[in-house]
Amino acid sequence: MLNNDSIVALATASGTGAIAIIRVSGQDAIGIANSVFKSIKNKDLTLQKSHTLHLGHIVDDTKTLDQVLVSVFKGPNSYTGENTVEISCHGSTYIQQQIIQLLLRKGCRMADAGEFTLRAFLNGKLDLSQAEAVADLISSDNEASHQIAMQQMRGGFSNEIAKLREELLNFASLIELELDFAEEDVEFADRSQFHELLNRIEFVLKRLIDSFAVGNVIKNGIPVAIVGEPNVGKSTLLNALLNEERAIVSDIAGTTRDTIEDELTIGGIGFRFIDTAGIRDTNDVVESIGIKKTFEKIEQAQVVLYLFESLKFKVQSSTYIVEIEKIKNQFPLKPLVVVINKLDLLSEDEINSIRKALETLNLTLIFLSAKQKIGVEDLKNQLLSFVNTGALRNNETIVTNTRHYDSLLKALDEISKVKYGLESNLSSDLMALDIKEALYQFGLITGQVTNDELLGNIFANFCIGK
Repeated sequence: MLNNDSIVALATASGTGAIAIIRVSGQDAIGIANSVFKSIKNKDLTLQKSHTLHLGHIVDDTKTLDQVLVSVFKGPNSYTGENTVEISCHGSTYIQQQIIQLLLRKGCRMADAGEFTLRAFLNGKLDLSQAEAVADLISSDNEASHQIAMQQMRGGFSNEIAKLREELLNFASLIELELDFAEEDVEFADRSQFHELLNRIEFVLKRLIDSFAVGNVIKNGIPVAIVGEPNVGKSTLLNALLNEERAIVSDIAGTTRDTIEDELTIGGIGFRFIDTAGIRDTNDVVESIGIKKTFEKIEQAQVVLYLFESLKFKVQSSTYIVEIEKIKNQFPLKPLVVVINKLDLLSEDEINSIRKALETLNLTLIFLSAKQKIGVEDLKNQLLSFVNTGALRNNETIVTNTRHYDSLLKALDEISKVKYGLESNLSSDLMALDIKEALYQFGLITGQVTNDELLGNIFANFCIGK
C-alpha cells in the first residue's frame, strides 16, 4: 500500500491568513522542492542537513511567486518517515494555489485525506491507535478531549495493549510448543501462572471497556436536554448558560418549535445543551412536531434538566410531581435534574416547602433565576459532578474510539473462553485457537494486524494535509 511517489497538500486551514504551510512528502520531495526554490544564499536543498530552515523564493521559470521559508526533514527522521519539505508562504489563497499547482507540474500528486499520517503509520513512526489519536487531537475542542488524545498519541493506550499482547504471546508460544510434543505429554506453560495472567488481562480489559462510557461522551460532548412547559424560561436558561443570546426569548408560549443546540465547556468537559419545544397539549401541527422532537432529544441526552416556573410549581406541585415521576420512570438511567426557575419570586419558606415536596423522589434539585443569572454556576457544578473525571486526574488510559471498544469487547470474550478452557482442562489445541483470536483483536487496535479496507476507513476521516 505504501507508495514512493511524492505527495503535496496544504497543511494549514484553507482560506486567507497571515501564512500558509504547504507540505510535500516522498522519496523525491526535497529534489522537487529544490527545483522551484531559489535560496537567497544560493543553497541546494538536496545538500542541506535535516531539520534546517532556508529563506528564499518560489519561482516558476522567470516568475517569482512568493518569498518563503522552507523546512527540510530527511527520512527516516521526519513525521512521515520519508523526505519531507514544508513551505511556509504568505497566506493568500492565490499564492497557495499557484505554489501547489507548480509542485504538481514538477511531479507531485495531491495527497489523499490523512495520507501523511498513513505514511507515518506504514513507515513505523506511529502505531494505528496513535495515528487515530492525531485526528482526535485535531478535533479536540476542550481540555478533557485534548488530554485524552495527547495521552493516546504519546502511546499510553498502545503501551498498555502491547504489554498484554506480549505476555499473552509468550504463553501462546509455550502452548504451541506443547502441541509439538503432544505425544510426550509434557507441559511447558505453567498453568497457575497462566491463570494469573488471564485474570490480570481480564481486569485490564474490563477497566478499559468501562472507561469508554466516560471517554465517548467526553470526546463527543455530553448532551443535556432542557425540557419543561412552554414559557418557563428554557431559552433564557440556555442563554444564561452560554452567556449569549442564542435562543429567542418571548412571553408568547410555544416560541421554540424546534430544538436549538449549542456547546459549552465546563471544567474542561464539553456539554451540548439542547433547548427543546415546551411540553403541553396543543392543536398546532408545527408545535406538535417540536414536542415529539423533545422526547426524541430526551432519549438521546445523557442528562435531563426539567425546568419549572417557581410560582406555578408552588401552586401545582402535586400535578408537576406526577409529571416528574413519568419522565423519571420513562428514562430511569438518565440523571434528572429538577430546576426551579425564577428563584427571586419565592420566599425562604416557599423554597423549603418545595424541597420537602420533592425529597421523596430522591433526585437533584436546583433553584435559580436564569434571567438574573443567580444559581447558574451551581447548575454548572452539578452537571460537572455527573462526569467521572477521576481517571483523567489520575492520567489513566481512557478509551474513546468505537473501533477500539469493539476489539476490546471481542478480546475479553476470547480471554473468557481461554480462562474457561483452562479451568475445564480443555485440550491445548482448542485453547490455542481462542488465544490466537484474542491476539488478533489486540493486533487490530495497534495495527499489527491490518488490511487496506480498515486503513481506508480510518484515514478517510482525516483532513487533507494531515
